[in-house]
Amino acid sequence: MAARALSTTVSKGLRELRVHMSQGAGSQGLRDFIVKAYPGLKQANPGLPVLIREASGVESRIIARFEYGKERKIVVDDLTAGDVEQQFRALVSSDK
Repeated sequence: MAARALSTTVSKGLRELRVHMSQGAGSQGLRDFIVKAYPGLKQANPGLPVLIREASGVESRIIARFEYGKERKIVVDDLTAGDVEQQFRALVSSDK
């Protein structure tokens, strides 16, 4: 359900999403969110590059690149999947 709702909130100016997560428990909420939301997000936005990287010792974050190279970042360490979804919606809903 989250994936379908997310497809309508993505700004037309969004050009790329980058997801960085650690291999530890601090990224579990982000990992759960990606598992649920990624299929619907890609189905609704097939041309949108979504890069997902996992490494040890990195902070969990989502970086959105908009038109004209403008970027916004959110840090989602130790958040639940629901909290990650709320922050993600705010990140990608507007390119301001």
